[in-house]
Amino acid sequence: MTRIFTTLAAVVTLSLLATMAFGFWSMALDKDAFYKDIYLVHFCLGLFTAIAILLVHSIIFTYFLGTGRWVKEVGIAYRLPDEPLPKLTRELKRTAFPPALFSMLIGIATAAAGAGRQLEEWHWGIHLTLALLTLAVNLWAFRIEYRCVSTNAGVIDAVLAEVDRIRAERGLLTNAEALKQV
Repeated sequence: MTRIFTTLAAVVTLSLLATMAFGFWSMALDKDAFYKDIYLVHFCLGLFTAIAILLVHSIIFTYFLGTGRWVKEVGIAYRLPDEPLPKLTRELKRTAFPPALFSMLIGIATAAAGAGRQLEEWHWGIHLTLALLTLAVNLWAFRIEYRCVSTNAGVIDAVLAEVDRIRAERGLLTNAEALKQV
């Protein structure tokens, strides 16, 4: 998951930067036919970026809900103590969720401010300020989420190792051996 997340975070970051670049470019142009083309690219990139922000952070929500549930169920089935592994997955989820949610909300606010600017109801500075905040908040969130995803991968490995140890004590096949028989 760390590789997938890193790739998705990089795509969102590059999309944010490209969207902002086309926004600055469109602001610098006179209102002619070429301006409309550049503005349309900015609009489409902004729409893609807003959806990508929602997607990436929703994946983080889903990942921690799923892996947290898995660790909890395995812990119950094998009578693992709550501390350290199941408890740690809950703490990682609680650490990752607020930045992910805030990133999603600021992305939505930026898109809404862009619509307000397009209709010439809002000053362009509102949209620009929110765009810069969206970039900063997403970079902050990506750092926290990456750290949590990396730590969670270690938790999953530790749970699997503990399950293999318990299975060996009971004279059962390890997970890897059991999968070979299927």
